[in-house]
Amino acid sequence: MTAQQFLTYDAFVELATADPAVVGLVLKGSRAHDGMITRYSDHDLYVVLADGAVTELAGLAGRRTAGLDLVIVSLTEFRAAGMPGHERYALARARVVLDRLDGDIARLLADKARLGADEAFHHAGGLLDAYANSLYRSVKNHRDGHALAARLDAADSMRFLLELLFALDRRPRPYNKYLEWELDRFPLPGWDTGALLHAVDRVSATGDVAPQRHLFALVETAAREAGLGGVLDAWGEDLDLMRP
Repeated sequence: MTAQQFLTYDAFVELATADPAVVGLVLKGSRAHDGMITRYSDHDLYVVLADGAVTELAGLAGRRTAGLDLVIVSLTEFRAAGMPGHERYALARARVVLDRLDGDIARLLADKARLGADEAFHHAGGLLDAYANSLYRSVKNHRDGHALAARLDAADSMRFLLELLFALDRRPRPYNKYLEWELDRFPLPGWDTGALLHAVDRVSATGDVAPQRHLFALVETAAREAGLGGVLDAWGEDLDLMRP
């Protein structure tokens, strides 16, 4: 079988495993999340090549079929993937199919799944400010009778809120598709998953002020415990509009 003749995921994995240029295979997406596979799920596969390796497989970079979506990268490129970037969560929960580097592929995935302490702190600070900004705008718009603007700002604030809460736990935020999956298996410390998801759902759908302010009170406590009080204090008296 040549690289151009593969038809299935299993056939391609067999082909790639036989190629010494391939040092790792990593499966991401719904097939790396137990219980999330549907009849529409393809196999999203990273093919990691040794730096400088020459292989026929390199010509298949970006190749997509109904059942197989390939990303072919060098080891150096794989180290940098998602660091930072949209792919970080996908790789954080990816599964190792082949690791010829004595566990290095698995260790790289583990590194992507855990934000560094300084990285998380600085990222959380920016997210906290963005969350407060959207919340403030939502409450102010509600006060001034701008219902649509209030709902849109409320929905925006939930995006920043979720990313903030995961950053405080030094984790990349999951894609919306996997949010419930992630929280069901790996809850955020100090947060009731059911109550959090209910509040996010309600705020996103309605823009109601009361649940927004209740959430902010919880976030303010968590943020100050994490050493981010200065970000909130910079809002001065405007905090009164956000608090219950």
